[in-house]
This record gives sequence, C-alpha cells and structure tokens, in this order.
Amino acid sequence: MQISAPTTAHSSMAHNRNPTLIELKNIRLAYSQEHHDTPILDDINLQLDVDDFVCLLGPSGCGKSSLLNILAGFQTPTAGEVMIDSQPHTGPSAKVGVVFQHHNLFPWMTIAKNIEFGLKMKGVEKSERKKLVSDYLNLVGLESSAHLLPYQLSGGMKQRAAIARTLATDPQAILMDEPFSALDALTRENMQAHLLELWQKTKKCIFFITHDVEEALLLGRRILVMHANPGRMVVDLQNPLSSYRQPIQELKHLKEFHDLRSYLISAIRNKEVNSPRLGWSR
Repeated sequence: MQISAPTTAHSSMAHNRNPTLIELKNIRLAYSQEHHDTPILDDINLQLDVDDFVCLLGPSGCGKSSLLNILAGFQTPTAGEVMIDSQPHTGPSAKVGVVFQHHNLFPWMTIAKNIEFGLKMKGVEKSERKKLVSDYLNLVGLESSAHLLPYQLSGGMKQRAAIARTLATDPQAILMDEPFSALDALTRENMQAHLLELWQKTKKCIFFITHDVEEALLLGRRILVMHANPGRMVVDLQNPLSSYRQPIQELKHLKEFHDLRSYLISAIRNKEVNSPRLGWSR
C-alpha cells in the first residue's frame, strides 16, 4: 500500500533536488531459515541528496536497522545495489559515518583522543589531527571537556562527542540509529536543536532512524515511513515544516505540526489515510 503524502496550498514548497549522493536500487533482504527464506526488506528504492536530512519512521521489526546496516556497508542485500557517488557501495567506507544509540566511545581514551582516533587510522598528520580535533570539539561545544574520560560526561555530552568523532573523519553521509532515545526529555530536546544546528553548518547528508514522530517532524527535511512483513517504503514526505524560521520547539504549537503528526501516526499504523489539506500561513 502506498499512502498519499499531504498536500499544501503553495507550489513553492516543491522540493528542488540537489545532486544525489546515495541511491538504493531494488534492495531486497531475506534470511534463510530451514529450507525457506524470510523476507526482511522488499524492493526498496531510495535516493538521498548530498545535503538531505532524512528521518525514517516505522514500527518495530519493519527493517529500519537492517536498511541502515546495508547503507553503512555492514550487511549485503540479497538483491539490488547501493551506489554512492555513482559507484557501487559494497562494504564499510570512509564516505559513510555511523552514530549508534549508544555512544561507543573508548572508555580508556579522553574525549580528544576519541575524536582523534579515526583521523589517526586515516593517516592524517599529527599537526592536522590536533587542529581538526580542536575544530570539532568547538563545533559540538566540548572544548572544555577535551581532557575528560567518557564516564565523566553526561549522556548528551557523550553523544555530542560521538557525533564529533564521526564528523571529524569528514564522511559524506552520516547514519544515525536512534541516537537520542536513551536520553532524558530535556537533554533530548537540547540534542535535537544541536544536531539541527550542526547539519545547517556542515550540510552533511544525514539519515536518521527514530520511533518518535515528533522528533522526525522537528528534524527531518524528508520523512520516510516503512511498513513491515516485509519491510517496504510507503511514505516519502517532503517536510514543509523544515522551511520555517522559528526555533524547532515552537513548531509543536502549530496546527500544521499536529496535522502532519496525525497523518504520520496513521501511516505507521498501516491505515488508509486521507491527505490532510494543510492551511499554510507563510
């Protein structure tokens, strides 16, 4: 079932696409179990632009993490192909960085050393590493915590450090698997605002998995919805709220926000939904 996207009153909301960075063509994934295959993903076709911020929603078990693992090169699809910059992507690559739900910082290294680690593995010279580490500590607001160990940081600070470590190696795309789900509500709101600010500064392609519809509406320039059994795309929505100029937390008070939230919840629940006609006032 393909669910229609909401319509708007303004043609100016149409998406002027930038160059494509990542393309998934006819992706299928199945696991073999006792003489039969269990389909996980079915016929996934998707394009991610060079500066996209895409949020992926869907019920548990619909294949969101499996899709992220394929994008990261951690898992090989049963059929189809992944292209990055028009080249086949068949394994982990410096072009793609990943931020997980848990920060995965090395506990025995300082925050600065954690951020430096990937640069060292790439063979970046020491003087350049020092500059880059300083730049990215400053970018995520952790310059005063450079000498601390991960256990000395709050949950939000650890995730900022993990994001800085990923950004420092200069990937073209960043994949994020529910990175804020373990944080308390206030820290989560702060991290959402911080991530959006980082994206606006760096214009990296971000692919962000979340179970939180409101988080997707606050962050995503595009919002995707998957259904399960097997996992497949049913919504690819250009989020009109992403063009609004006010702070993201103020968006929650708009009628358009609540209309879109209701639409997406119905889509996730696998219901036939009518496309809401949203009354844009901008």
